[in-house]
Amino acid sequence: MTLTQRNFTKHFSAPRIILPVLLGLGVIGYMLYQNYEPEQLETLLNASPFWIGMTLLVLFIRDFGYMYRIRFLTDKALNWKQSFNVIMLWEFASCVLPSVVGGSTIAAFILYKEKIPLGKSIAQVMVTAMLDNLYFVVILPLILLFAGTQVFPDLLSINPTLRESLGIAFFVSYLMITMYASLMFYALFINPKGVKKQLIRLGQTRPFRRWRTALFQHANELLIASKHLRTKNSAFWLHASVSTIFVWTARYVIIGFLIAAFTHLSLHDHLVVFSRNLVYKIVLFLSVTPGGAGMAEISFPAFFGAFLGGFTTIVVLLYRLLTYYVYLLVGAIVFPRWVARRFKRDQAEPATTAKVPAEAML
Repeated sequence: MTLTQRNFTKHFSAPRIILPVLLGLGVIGYMLYQNYEPEQLETLLNASPFWIGMTLLVLFIRDFGYMYRIRFLTDKALNWKQSFNVIMLWEFASCVLPSVVGGSTIAAFILYKEKIPLGKSIAQVMVTAMLDNLYFVVILPLILLFAGTQVFPDLLSINPTLRESLGIAFFVSYLMITMYASLMFYALFINPKGVKKQLIRLGQTRPFRRWRTALFQHANELLIASKHLRTKNSAFWLHASVSTIFVWTARYVIIGFLIAAFTHLSLHDHLVVFSRNLVYKIVLFLSVTPGGAGMAEISFPAFFGAFLGGFTTIVVLLYRLLTYYVYLLVGAIVFPRWVARRFKRDQAEPATTAKVPAEAML
């Protein structure tokens, strides 16, 4: 095993996979112990086939949309099988890494191992991050316009201080995401050389001197990514933007469809669930546990329990099975085969692997 392979695979060791499973299922098990009632089984068996089918369809559409987007952004250098592997590994990384880190930290390396040039790999990860953040920046004002104060859980009204704190944290997070997306746009398309100089200068200051090599590397990566993205025409950006809207909307409507399988939701209720999902994801983003495990299960009733009552725990379990544990399972199957195939190829081509910088793996 090469050093590069060792550094990469350590992110996906067995303990990193088992820990979130134990955390998440442990919390759900405790919640079931506290709240389970026999009639909940009857409610589960009487789930609406239509809404269950819609939930599964949206999950499929979401993953297909991700595959289409990554294939399009790589100028179809990836075939559909490679696109599937990249997305599943990306989701797998998001499941086993803390939410504040996310799967995108190793995405460029995954793309590089699929024979995408390093500069293009970095550019594609950067543009997906920028578009994902811009979706959130644009959609939130529209949601607030229609949902208003209902965007925050009603259960928190019994504690005004907690409700206010959540609101402040949410809007601070929104401001930070907006600033990040704006800075990335500025760095990639307006003044990449200026940002590169600032990063290099930052690495020369005493507090950041220990990271100067990484900052220098990222500054060069930024310039490479900017040069690549500036060659793209308006059709490229239209496809990228539409696919981003497509996949993220699908990602946020899943909870509403799943809840609708067990109780009636009006169109307004679906909008409220969709809006609360935005806040819910911010809470998970701040979690330090792998994939938000534990935090996702604990927070779910506060945001969506008003629509489900005592049946909330069952829906939490179903939701996490469909949107989290299934990716752990698929990733655990895809990952060892992908690593064996890609690193075996590199061992046969030592001249290629020698060019991979350590920082590319983040």
